[in-house]
Amino acid sequence: MKREVRFGAAALLGRPAFGLLTWSIPEALPAAVSGLAVANAVDEGFLAGRPVTGFAWLAGLMLASVIGAAGSRKVFQRLGELVEPFRDDLVRRVVGSALYKSVSGRPDEGALARLTRQVEIVRDTFAGLIVVIRSFLITVVGVVIGLLSLQPTIMLLILPPFLIGFIAFLATLGFAAARQRASIMADEKLAAAAGTVLAGTRDIVASGAEEHAAAMVAGPIEDQADAERALARVAALRTACFAVGGWLPLIVLLAAGPWLAGQGLTAGLIMGGLTYVLSGLQPALQAVIAGVGGSGLRFVVTLGRILDETAVQPGVVPQHDEPENNDLILRDVTFAYGPHAEPVLRDLDLTVLDGEHLAVVGPSGIGKSTLASLVCGLRTPGSGTIRLGGVPAAELSPEARVLIPQQAYVFTGTLRENLTYLRPAATDDEIQAAVAAVGAGDLVGRIGENLDPAGLSAGERQLIALVRAYLSPAKVVVLDEATCHLDPVAERRAEEAFARRGGTLIVVAHRISSARRAERILVLDGVSAAIGGHDSLLKRSPLYRDLWGHWDCSQPARLPDDPDGVDPGAGTGLVHHFGQVVAHGPLGQREPGGDLRPGGAVGG
Repeated sequence: MKREVRFGAAALLGRPAFGLLTWSIPEALPAAVSGLAVANAVDEGFLAGRPVTGFAWLAGLMLASVIGAAGSRKVFQRLGELVEPFRDDLVRRVVGSALYKSVSGRPDEGALARLTRQVEIVRDTFAGLIVVIRSFLITVVGVVIGLLSLQPTIMLLILPPFLIGFIAFLATLGFAAARQRASIMADEKLAAAAGTVLAGTRDIVASGAEEHAAAMVAGPIEDQADAERALARVAALRTACFAVGGWLPLIVLLAAGPWLAGQGLTAGLIMGGLTYVLSGLQPALQAVIAGVGGSGLRFVVTLGRILDETAVQPGVVPQHDEPENNDLILRDVTFAYGPHAEPVLRDLDLTVLDGEHLAVVGPSGIGKSTLASLVCGLRTPGSGTIRLGGVPAAELSPEARVLIPQQAYVFTGTLRENLTYLRPAATDDEIQAAVAAVGAGDLVGRIGENLDPAGLSAGERQLIALVRAYLSPAKVVVLDEATCHLDPVAERRAEEAFARRGGTLIVVAHRISSARRAERILVLDGVSAAIGGHDSLLKRSPLYRDLWGHWDCSQPARLPDDPDGVDPGAGTGLVHHFGQVVAHGPLGQREPGGDLRPGGAVGG
């Protein structure tokens, strides 16, 4: 609980609260003058036979109330200046933590609930606590000032029992928060147990297992009932605290009435003291007990859950000794999409040496993109290990690897922000070098300073994402069909640029020509995996031989400057055409929808 209170207090200390405090002064006016006005209305007015004077004092009290209401209105207008930045900080914390966990191979399934529900609960209860606590403090300060002006003796009778009741309430908050957490946990366990039983109702009835099903939920039901009874006891304690702090001062003052009269206090002064209790201290204590005991506990419990789940923030990663190399090693890796699903990858052993260029080929749906996600930590293998430089994939810094998928992500903003998203400190020279290397010079010159994603084709988005990955500090770059919307010439230029960049390059091949350019090729066929060079795979992998033969027989004349002898003839300029980035000249068969693909492309 202390952690949550400190977190909320720190949020307040970091915000400009001068306006809120300034408008709290007129709001304190009714509490300060209420008893004083009643005392003077009685003594100087009605008991003295001057009713006009008495009504004048009461009219002054009404005016003070109007001024206080105006102050309250301004306070609520200023409240957003404190609450909304606090909410924004929580949103950034939740989103940042979720993104960090995702790239670390630990997807946060509860992030959406925290973002859409729990953050809003914390925001609303935070605002309520500010209002209640501020109003309580202002009222108490106003009442103390009024009592000192009225009669200090009355203050000495009223304040001690009031403070005892308030302090006793504060003492209950610690275990009240614990009871609230226990109640929430018991409710969640009961819901989970009941959901399991209800989902199997038909089987339970058919097999006569009603008693077993009842026993499954009996324990959670009893735990939840115990938690609710504990909360009820806490509520009873709060009621006792209010009785001490709210009603005992009134009883003490009434009981001391004869003695006060004997000390020369007038009826008006005693009535003024009663007014401070009934219209000031008692409502203030009731509001703070209800607000802090209700909204306050929800604030503490919900904020505690957010802080617990977002304790690991971006930039806070496990520290490891600098590895001697950055070899990527997979050992006995098996992965399936569900406990009863057939594995997509089974007992895969793979070593990709530091700086090596590997291509991954195979039919659509065979597991190529799954392998890319595993390497980049977006998924966790069911069994086996994945290490980069000896560090488990789940513990790697997000900056260690970058994955560019088929659907490239760009966002509204400046072109520079998009290109340097993974390396904000990149210099102009570094950006220009990356743009030239990938072959995005014409595109960058045409876009200009600002970027609108809606105006870009799929191929143009891919070029921007490729420049972004080229600039990144990643030691491993994975291109998962990241060039599928480029023509073969642009694709070759981009892949060769990444091969020269340094670091490890893994290409999930869209065209078999990408595999031909790689140092080694991994062939996935759903049953086994074969790895080797182009020539060796032609001899021992029937699937690779079929892919290569089908592609080779379907291609037109090659480029005269094609060193690999694998790219179909095309010009060298890039143009924006049919939603793709393509080269001038024929590229083979045009598929429906304007997507330019040579025959025999390797699917994703």
